[in-house]
Amino acid sequence: MKIHYLEIVTPDVEGVCAAYSAALGVVFAGPDAGLGEARTAPLPGGGSVGVRAPLHAGEQPVVRPYALVEDVEAALASAVEAGAEVAHPPMDIPGHGRFAIYILGGIHHGLWQL
Repeated sequence: MKIHYLEIVTPDVEGVCAAYSAALGVVFAGPDAGLGEARTAPLPGGGSVGVRAPLHAGEQPVVRPYALVEDVEAALASAVEAGAEVAHPPMDIPGHGRFAIYILGGIHHGLWQL
């Protein structure tokens, strides 16, 4: 399994980015509109980490890894068959790929297709 995108949702975007930069030497880019205004940095071996604020009042802080898959629909169907609940159906993000989110065991899981 390869993590393509590691999403961190927090009300303190600048604080989290500053802490990662200080402790780990991570350099974040400015906000990316396609990723919910997430500030992103590359992950070793490819992919990226993104830190963003909640997109609406009901969105709670979360750390959500997105596994790279060849077919997001098929991977999501397999997760649902295993008992997962779909939190976000497959959707294209122009310039980034296609993603879906499911919840299983109380944990958010993401799928990412390039």
